[in-house]
Amino acid sequence: MPRGDKSSYTDKQKRQAHHIEESEGKRGYSPTRAKQIAYATVNKESGGGKKSGSGRKMAGAKKSSVHPHAHP
Repeated sequence: MPRGDKSSYTDKQKRQAHHIEESEGKRGYSPTRAKQIAYATVNKESGGGKKSGSGRKMAGAKKSSVHPHAHP
């Protein structure tokens, strides 16, 4: 997939990016920069690309670094 290819994004991610792009355009950014900001924001929030669904780990769900059977 070449750089700048948006085909790996879900429809929802594309809609989110479009909404952000419009908002950034109203703030005075050029169309190119607004699109960059929009997709960077979507990537930050979702990890980019088609990654939604039940197979993904939740952001706050991290394994404990303390072993449950460790003795102090």
